[in-house]
Parts: sequence; structure tokens; C-alpha cells
Amino acid sequence: MRCALNRLSAVVAAAAMLAACGGAPASAPPAANAPPAAAAAGAPLEGTATHGDHNPHHGGVVLMKGDLHYEVVLDATGRAHRVYFSDALREDLPASIASDVVLTIRRPAEERIAMQIDETGESWVGAGRPVEAPASATARLAFAIEHEPYFIDLPFTASLR
Repeated sequence: MRCALNRLSAVVAAAAMLAACGGAPASAPPAANAPPAAAAAGAPLEGTATHGDHNPHHGGVVLMKGDLHYEVVLDATGRAHRVYFSDALREDLPASIASDVVLTIRRPAEERIAMQIDETGESWVGAGRPVEAPASATARLAFAIEHEPYFIDLPFTASLR
């Protein structure tokens, strides 16, 4: 039984790393696919030391574009959606590493939120209308790195704080 649980934990950890390291989540994962308790408590997943951890540092969801990590923190009140950037080892990068940051909330009508660098230079921040039904909304984050445009779609609930 213990061997089977260890194998299940390894499979769940690998799936969590794969999702964090490259793909946008298609939908919220079922509860049976939750990460191991140590990862849920904020401890780095085994094997992530050389590439940094993929745990959220600001309460959002961490995604990647190449070695660039970015954390998306969506606010259902609409007051302060944020995007933070970090390097391959999850060292904070200034918000100015990115440009043309735009967040589009679909619920089903679209709301385009132009993001601005915050007063500390640490993140991009933008405000919009409250999201009354987060489970049925999606978010598209678009930005450019070194003049290369990029975007990703994710369920609004994936990165709620």
C-alpha cells in the first residue's frame, strides 16, 4: 500500500510540475489530482531546486514562458489584478522586464484592462469591474518580452487570491 501511495504521489508531483512548467491549465484539476501535502503547504516540490520553486509567492498561479516565470494574481473584486515576473530560480525581476501588459476578463462580455507598473516597480497592476461569477469567467494575459508578444488564457479561478 505504501509503495502505491508513493507512486501516486510521484505521478501527482510530476503532473503538477508539467502543468506549472509549460501549459496553461485547461480547467481546475479534480481534487483527486491535488499536489502532495508538502507542496500544498508551500514547500518546494522535489527536484525543483536547480530551476527554482513553482510555488506562488504572491497568492496567484505561477506559469512560465521559457525560463521566465510569471505569477498571475486575479482579484474577484476587480480592484487589483497583478502580474509578477521572476527568473529561472524565482528571483524577483522588475516589472519593466515586460511591456504591453494587458489583462482581458471574459464573463461572457470582455473587459480589457490595461496594466501599469506599480509604485514599487515590482509588479504590473490593473483594476476593473468585480467578477460576480469567477467559475464561469476566463482571463487572457498578454505581454511582450524583448518585443516578442505572448499571451495565455486561463480559468479566472486558477489564480484568485
